Amino acid sequence: MAPNNTIQDEVQNWSLSEPEEFWDVHGKQLHWHKPYSKVFSTQTKKLKDGTEHPHWSWYPDGEISTSYNCLHRHVNAGRGENIAMIWDSPVAKQKQKFTYKQMLEEVETLAGVLREEGVKKGDMVLIYMPMIPAAIFGMLATVHLGAMHSVVFGGFAAASLAQRIDGAKPKVILTASCAIEGAKGVLDYRPFVEGAIEKSSHKPEKTIIWQRDEKRWDPVHKEDGQRNWQRLVKSAKLRGLRASPVPVKSTDGIYVIYTSGTTGLPKGVFREAGGHAAQLNLAVKYLFDVKGPGDVMFTGSDIGWVVGHCFIVYAPLMAGATTILFEGKPVGTPDAGQVFRMIEEHKVTTFFTAPTALRAIRKEDPELKMVKEIGERGGLKQLRALFLAGERSEPAIVTRFQEIVEKYAAPDTQVIDHWWSSESGSPMTGLALRPDIGKNPNSTTAPKALKIKPGSAGKPQPGFDVRIVDDDGKEVEQGGMGNIVLKLPFGPAGLTTLFNDDSRFYKGYLKRFDGKWMDTGDAGMIDNDGYVHVMSRSDDIINVAAHRFSTGAIEQAITAHEGVGEAAGHLPFAFVQPSSAPKGGEQLSAVPDSKLFKEINDLVRSNIGNIATLGGIVMGRGMIPKTRSGKTLRRVLRELVENGVEGKYDKEVNVPPTVEDRAVVDVARDRVKEYFEKKGEDGIKAKL
Repeated sequence: MAPNNTIQDEVQNWSLSEPEEFWDVHGKQLHWHKPYSKVFSTQTKKLKDGTEHPHWSWYPDGEISTSYNCLHRHVNAGRGENIAMIWDSPVAKQKQKFTYKQMLEEVETLAGVLREEGVKKGDMVLIYMPMIPAAIFGMLATVHLGAMHSVVFGGFAAASLAQRIDGAKPKVILTASCAIEGAKGVLDYRPFVEGAIEKSSHKPEKTIIWQRDEKRWDPVHKEDGQRNWQRLVKSAKLRGLRASPVPVKSTDGIYVIYTSGTTGLPKGVFREAGGHAAQLNLAVKYLFDVKGPGDVMFTGSDIGWVVGHCFIVYAPLMAGATTILFEGKPVGTPDAGQVFRMIEEHKVTTFFTAPTALRAIRKEDPELKMVKEIGERGGLKQLRALFLAGERSEPAIVTRFQEIVEKYAAPDTQVIDHWWSSESGSPMTGLALRPDIGKNPNSTTAPKALKIKPGSAGKPQPGFDVRIVDDDGKEVEQGGMGNIVLKLPFGPAGLTTLFNDDSRFYKGYLKRFDGKWMDTGDAGMIDNDGYVHVMSRSDDIINVAAHRFSTGAIEQAITAHEGVGEAAGHLPFAFVQPSSAPKGGEQLSAVPDSKLFKEINDLVRSNIGNIATLGGIVMGRGMIPKTRSGKTLRRVLRELVENGVEGKYDKEVNVPPTVEDRAVVDVARDRVKEYFEKKGEDGIKAKL
């Protein structure tokens, strides 16, 4: 066998040099209702305007049922009593466990209900739900019928939901009476759903409502197509109504997920059934080391995001493991120790969260006392990995939690940053915990993973040929900064088009580089060891005197200062949040003292170069806005600074509907105003 530190490279080379052989081996790990005879095919697609672009298909003549692979196959193998899902809701003060057999009964029954309500193969079901078990049953029951789902993050306002209704054109909406938003309390869904249907041009035939005790949807207007979810299921169970799985073609859709509408109307990423199942089934074992019974995966995301689709729902269940469904926040429900107490209680082996969650925990508990207390009593000893994704993980947050897992978790546990997107449908980079499975799905050798490099997102994953190119599409030298692109075609889980909009797919992803590369929209570099460093979005790359800098590099330098807890940078300005509150209740000034300003600027220059100098630092707490999935809204901060330069502090900025807390934008606006008023002409000179 090859040395441990080369196995991931060997697997990667095999997946790129012999893709049909590689994906045949891993495709055969699933149950196919109609076995495929061909692994891969390529075509040329012609648009209405005559434009041609490459198109590709995986397992094109196979037929598969994802719900069968998630549930039936484990029950049929005698594992029906294994725990499939644990629901833990500190906000509802409830916990539930479901075996694979119980999950199967719930899914088959709900599928029967949906069929009676008019859902058939090829239809669309829109799911607008909180993090409750019924939401997972709804996703699985939809694909069980051969239909597609479009899950929309619960809590989107009526206008944003209406956009997605018009885009997806669902036959049925599955929703709930309310969500529970931690300290904010109950969030009534009725105004959002009814308001969205009123605003949308497409009118779904039915709205099926899960009634929560905290807030009921009462009365239910049957004349408007509204139905009581629990009553329908109760009736179905009394009648013994259950639906059998409906297989679909590998190239048929399993779901459509809409990307956030920060740059116009949301885009519907279309996911094909066969490639999705094959790549996720490999990724959860190869990258995450979730092999099957006995493994517990806790993914701290929401089912409205692609991470939730893949690693709360489909991948852990395909592996036959236990998945955690968490209705809560990393802090405030009730405190910064909650998610780590869950790791202890439910014996979690793989934990996957966003860097933002760890920053929030560190912010509330700077010394990580709660986490250390759990570790001291042995509560983390079964944890084998802590994965991060969602936005770039600065080295400071990785190294801080690496110290925790090295001391308290299982031997060789690492904090592994990795990179992917709604478009890729599966991780594009990372450090595989079980690289041997990539070579042989039945391997039990368990070699060690490659060592992490804080600030890096690991190495490319099977099926993804990651390259760095300049703005003309020419590859840059190793270690050079540029656009991160994918050589076509790429992994089976990746998108092949946008839902009902192939022209936008071509213009948004292929046109920029003439169909040779797919544009990921991210920027970064690949170092001499082959590790990928994702530094920022491409439009956050800054050109200064012919030098290219990224916001990620700037923020990495700033957060290296021990007094900085979080930063969002864009030359020549940075928004900096101190790691601790001012002593004695002093008011924090938006303008840093000269000593701190010099120390931070020295770090920026020493880490990036003398040409990279901050013109201004806006200090504050609770002023860096993020999306609900944890991405920093740098464009919003940039607009606030640009408005501040002109003295137009009250001018509206483009805040996307995905913002976690709109009030944070107002805090940032106030800090910008204070900064420029205090700095006067000196502040104006530092304008963008």
